[in-house]
Amino acid sequence: TDLVVISTAVEETVEELQLAREKGIPVIRRSELLAIIAASRKTIAIGGTSGKSTTSAMLFDIMENGGLEPGIISGAGLVSLIRQGKIGNAKVGKGEWLIIEADESDGSIVQYKPEIGLLLNVDKDHKEIDVLMDVFTTFRGNSKHFVVNRSHPLAAKLSNDHGDFSWNADIPAPYMASSFRQDGLHISFKVNGVPFEMNLVGKHNMENALAATAVATQAGLPLAVASEALKDYEGIYRRNQVLGNKNGVWVIDDFAHNPVKCAAAIEACQPIAGKVIAWFQPHGYGPTKFLRNDFVEEIGKALRPQDEIWMSEIFYAGGTAVKDISANDLIGDLKALGKNAFFTEDRNQLVSDLRSHLDTDCVLLLMGARDPSLETFAKKVWEEL
Repeated sequence: TDLVVISTAVEETVEELQLAREKGIPVIRRSELLAIIAASRKTIAIGGTSGKSTTSAMLFDIMENGGLEPGIISGAGLVSLIRQGKIGNAKVGKGEWLIIEADESDGSIVQYKPEIGLLLNVDKDHKEIDVLMDVFTTFRGNSKHFVVNRSHPLAAKLSNDHGDFSWNADIPAPYMASSFRQDGLHISFKVNGVPFEMNLVGKHNMENALAATAVATQAGLPLAVASEALKDYEGIYRRNQVLGNKNGVWVIDDFAHNPVKCAAAIEACQPIAGKVIAWFQPHGYGPTKFLRNDFVEEIGKALRPQDEIWMSEIFYAGGTAVKDISANDLIGDLKALGKNAFFTEDRNQLVSDLRSHLDTDCVLLLMGARDPSLETFAKKVWEEL
């Protein structure tokens, strides 16, 4: 073994890591390896607290469609690559461009020196806002060209006035989205007057597509290429993944795991049916405690009077953790706000517990991350309906 690469989740107590250190084998972080790879290509680094994987995948499709043959290293598998028998979240590509998802949660984003840096948004997630702003300011300084979402107030503060985008008519930018419409599982909108159509849900996906389109133009591609490419966009693993409709109930599986993402996922499902029943499995005791009030505020705002939120107990992935909070604490907070909130400690009881709440014009939205068994759980829910 010449080199051992670890993620930030790997603790020093892991046996393989200790053995590598004993044998004198070099050990580096995953982000360090990614920085080495990125330095060898013309790189586009996509940053922000939400939407990185989706925007990376959309940009890959646009550039691929435009004949640029880009490479990609993403945090989630692209359905189009998985269908080809590939692992899905990486492709070398024959062209000069490489698209990477730049992670702010461990600060590794500051290691990259991209040709183009993209900032989608800044919301409290793994870190406090002031810490995130410092990280993203360094990211801007390391980027040759920097593109931001001007419709997000904190991201807009870091604008270099170059190639930015906005979906807010009151906040002008070189690339503007307008005329958003969602019909069931389909959205349409315009970018600088050019019509776009996608088989996706949610205004947040228009925002992701707008970001990808704005960056693609920096790489020399016209808006028409982006519009044509995104018509056939197939999505990424566990992002608004529609399992189907059974007895009038749509079942949708989603990776949403921070407050803003959960709220966006709920709101994206509301045009599909008269009632949304959302289930969420938080991950990590520390992150859940840190974001407790934000989860309650964002989810509470997103729910309509007829909608419901269900939670099961926090997913524990192992390692050092103080188990001083329960998902039921969040449910209690939401109940105090007058929301339809329910706790099912064992998720295997979910379908039997909520069956009487389902009707023939309903979406059952399943949300959660980090737990590798969630895909199997979603299929189990579908089978039990």
